[in-house]
Amino acid sequence: MAEGKSKDILLESGTNELEIMEFTIDEKCFGINVAKIKEILQYTKVNPMPNSHPCIEGVFRPRDTVITVVNLPKYMGFAEPPMSERDILIITNFNKIITAFHVHTIEGIHRISWEDIEKPDTTIYGGEEGLATGIAKVDGKLITIIDFEKILVDISPASGIQMSEIERLGDRPRNMSPLLIAEDSALLKKMIMDSLTTAGYTNVVATTDGKEAWEKLEELKADDGRELHERISCIVTDIEMPKMDGHRLTKLIKEDPVLKVLPVVIFSSLIDEEMRLKGEQLGASAQISKPEIGKLVGIIDGLLEKHFP
Repeated sequence: MAEGKSKDILLESGTNELEIMEFTIDEKCFGINVAKIKEILQYTKVNPMPNSHPCIEGVFRPRDTVITVVNLPKYMGFAEPPMSERDILIITNFNKIITAFHVHTIEGIHRISWEDIEKPDTTIYGGEEGLATGIAKVDGKLITIIDFEKILVDISPASGIQMSEIERLGDRPRNMSPLLIAEDSALLKKMIMDSLTTAGYTNVVATTDGKEAWEKLEELKADDGRELHERISCIVTDIEMPKMDGHRLTKLIKEDPVLKVLPVVIFSSLIDEEMRLKGEQLGASAQISKPEIGKLVGIIDGLLEKHFP
């Protein structure tokens, strides 16, 4: 698939669709958002790295970049079968980090709607510790979509949200401006909420996907005698979410005659030049790549001062 990976999914903004690549580990089906993939390579020999995480196989250099290889079967607790000529390296690019994930086979690419992706039951899939972000039914098969961001943070904690960024902001006054967060990862949602609370934002409501966020916004839109900004003043949304993604949510907000005045911040691991252009077309006020939580707080500060001085 190399550098020319399909991005037809990006032809129109806010369609609430995505492409997932289906791959297998121990003959079980899993998926990854194509937007996270840089290229696909046949497995190649890697150089071991001493004192590294036990699930890191080593590094290799396909061209001009040294890339770390994660043994995904080992990380997920599967027995490791003998190496096969079908083994594949999925090269990803998110959170501004390029990583290779070793899997067994690639089965194909499916274009589906986020509406067709079910949020896994946290009591079954491990809550904050779970690896499944969604379950998709495709051609009669259930495909579990894996939380690759969590895997990367587990293996390299420095790649995740750092509370030290918030601590460096120093003492900040309490701010009761109502914020709405749309984030499907239980772990990241908690980290974002904790960070905003520490930064002084104590009136924050979190939702698990764009659909839940939109339903909440429609409730808040009802005139109850308060100004709109007293009910909701800023929305922070991820892009990848079951039921409704962040781009669709942004589109709905900016097309709504009442809500369109509200600032929307896209906070996602997928922010690149193409995604940034899509966000701008949809009317996003700002777009920030995870895990820059300190920058997120600064952006929220500025937007609230600009829109609701």
